Amino acid sequence: MLDALFRPKSVAIIGASTKELSIGNRIIKNLIDFGFKGPVYPINPKASDIRGVKAYPSIFDVPGPIDLAHMVIASKFVPAAVEDCGKKGIKAIIINSAGFTEVGPEGAALQKDFLERAAKYGIRILGPNCQGIINTDPEVRAYCNFTFTKPDPGFISIVAQSGGVGELIHQGFSQMGIGTRIYASNGNASDVSITEILDYLGNDSGTRVIVLYLESLKDPKAFLEVMQRVASQKIVLAMKAGRTAEGAKASSSHTGGLAKTDIAIELILQKLGILTFRDEGELCQAAAAFASQPIPSGNRVGIITNTGGPAVIATDVLVDEGMKIPTLSEASIQTLKGKLFPESAFENPVDVLATADAGHFRAAMDVMMAEDGIDCLYINFVTPFFVNNEAVAQQITEVNRQHKKPIVCNLMTDPKQWKDVVEILKTGGVPCYTFPGTAARALAALSRYAALRSKDIGKPKTFTDVDSGAVAAILEKAASDGKTLLSAADVYGILEAYRIPCAAWKIADTVADAEAAANAIGYPVVLKADSPSVVHKSDMGGVAVNLKDGKSVREAAETMVKRIGATDLRFFIQKFEGGGREVIVGAKAEPGLGHILLFGLGGIYVEILKDVSFRIAPITEIEAGEMIDSLKAAALLKGVRGQAGVDRPGIVDILLRVSQLVTDFPQIQEMDLNPVMAFADKAVAVDARMVL
Repeated sequence: MLDALFRPKSVAIIGASTKELSIGNRIIKNLIDFGFKGPVYPINPKASDIRGVKAYPSIFDVPGPIDLAHMVIASKFVPAAVEDCGKKGIKAIIINSAGFTEVGPEGAALQKDFLERAAKYGIRILGPNCQGIINTDPEVRAYCNFTFTKPDPGFISIVAQSGGVGELIHQGFSQMGIGTRIYASNGNASDVSITEILDYLGNDSGTRVIVLYLESLKDPKAFLEVMQRVASQKIVLAMKAGRTAEGAKASSSHTGGLAKTDIAIELILQKLGILTFRDEGELCQAAAAFASQPIPSGNRVGIITNTGGPAVIATDVLVDEGMKIPTLSEASIQTLKGKLFPESAFENPVDVLATADAGHFRAAMDVMMAEDGIDCLYINFVTPFFVNNEAVAQQITEVNRQHKKPIVCNLMTDPKQWKDVVEILKTGGVPCYTFPGTAARALAALSRYAALRSKDIGKPKTFTDVDSGAVAAILEKAASDGKTLLSAADVYGILEAYRIPCAAWKIADTVADAEAAANAIGYPVVLKADSPSVVHKSDMGGVAVNLKDGKSVREAAETMVKRIGATDLRFFIQKFEGGGREVIVGAKAEPGLGHILLFGLGGIYVEILKDVSFRIAPITEIEAGEMIDSLKAAALLKGVRGQAGVDRPGIVDILLRVSQLVTDFPQIQEMDLNPVMAFADKAVAVDARMVL
């Protein structure tokens, strides 16, 4: 438990300062101004009091117990101070100071030192090089942080690896008038991790929505396991930084080169059904809606407006975001005709006109709430001087409190002139936005979340027709021989053991044997160089395709001998499968998580177009289908302009079998089936490589 950190009963500030423009002074001010419920103990050997609060020379001079200590001292003094905290019985420390792993080996040694001392006493550390925490719970009111945003109590908790981004998000909510619950930024994350904080928030009854900003994960598997539970209990909205950086690791395979170093985080969020955002402003706007609104049962929107243009803008954005604007039922239209102005628009959007009063708005809202074909409600509300706008706001609030369907409001007003309108809607929990597009995107986020949470991807399929013993024998021998790049014979032996379809093949040691093997397979054939020193064979002239007779095979093999010159060169002869679509199926081990699977257009196109999709293994049949459908070129695989589509079930089968293979044998570091030739009636691998 992290209660000593997030719900402290007393706080000491080691490094408290009388200088107002200092962190050691600001934390004391924040605790006092925010109304912290427990005692505050400034620790300063030279001051008798700081900001009117009695100061103590050391923590040992503090008369009572201390739950949480802030450290705002030079990094070199931190290990000894942690030791003192242990002797005092302090169970949590926030280290605001910098100068540790982020500055190099000397700082890393200091960090290792204080962590060992903390572990000895069972102390939990937030930081170092961090801001701290905030808890708005009226029973706690802990502003253990040196920032300046003073939040109102609310239901949104914020977890951010970057203090700057965390505070930016926090300010965004404050400017919107949206309250928050718990805020945490853990800096270097030497001890208390993002995963642990999320676990804590998952058990916090006052948290309804978690806003998460991520840059990296030390333990992706632990994050996945914890978030499976947290995401089932709380609404989690996430933003992943660095999504456009290639950051590819040094790798010899296509799959390894295409997978970004941080792609595991994006795939984990996807697998968990967590709604992600690419813009921090849109994230905040959506969170405001999630904090107060029910989750819709679908994507059908009812629009009520008292002005035309903004409704048009909203409709465009909603449709772009995948929402539907259905026509109302005839019964609903007739009801509206009896209650609105004759000049109103009655279908959907419903234009109640600028002169509409509270009764008109209420009639339209009641119809939308009762309409089976409407899942959520979007309101454009401009505040004309000739209408009792406070009464309109009151009616919107009353309907919102029914919590039947989610409501968002595009409130077009001067908040200085219409303070009461703004306050009525805010107090009533109606999320209001200045621009129609912003409101529309927030409503669409609610619908996307509903779709994610209701989606059933099924369970991974387990094939019983595979020969795992044969694969284990191949891999054990390769490991004992010190091999990392497997030979073609080993690779295709593994594929055959897992019934992954391959073009007919043979291995030959000499030019003459290659010709004989080609005769046995039947022409046309492909001839490939097979040597551990030849990685990308086509680049070195190690591939000859569509060879139609023995003479062609012999000449191609002799040319490879001269061009490549490898002493361990052998020949891989394979039936030529021409005319299909080239796709790639690959896998790459991700430390601490398992394997990432890849699917995309194959051959040379994989490097040129990079039209690929990823999932975490093991995958289900539904996920395999999603990998295919998510490609930009998915239409090519389905068939266009009279061309037949490819064997989709065959590709799905290969994806599922590769998924099981790498799950069963985690020592496979990377593998590529590139290309897999996909025809209308079959899909077969015609080139493959594996790295241990």
